[in-house]
Amino acid sequence: MENEQKYRRLLIRNDIKELFRISDFLEILWDDWKLPPKLMYSINLVLEEAISNIIFYAFDDELVHLIGLEFRMEEDQLSMKLIDGGKPFNPTIKEDPDTSLSVEDRPIGGLGIYLIKQLMDKIYYQRVNEKNQFTMIKTITTEQS
Repeated sequence: MENEQKYRRLLIRNDIKELFRISDFLEILWDDWKLPPKLMYSINLVLEEAISNIIFYAFDDELVHLIGLEFRMEEDQLSMKLIDGGKPFNPTIKEDPDTSLSVEDRPIGGLGIYLIKQLMDKIYYQRVNEKNQFTMIKTITTEQS
């Protein structure tokens, strides 16, 4: 990878149909930044999980709210930050589900954040200026090419 920092930003509405825009955006980003094709599936999956959680649970009204997505590539690190003005929620402290339980015995939900933790190398949460900032970082390796 080139030793320069790359940055892109996308603003979406809290509407599940916006997931298509993210997918299109990722395809362009992957081409521009020459990222490993195998990595795009897992990145798309974690973004879909995290953004769906924001869309469905962060806001108590039916108004349009904006969600910011910031993508940064520095050396071999891809960083994705989601910024929303919804209710405070720190996904990094959510307890992992008991995956030893049968599907029938497991409570509904909770697997999305667990999946994000499994697929990403690092995750961080901050609440800044009444906004949630959830950052996910993935190290790019040659095995992903």
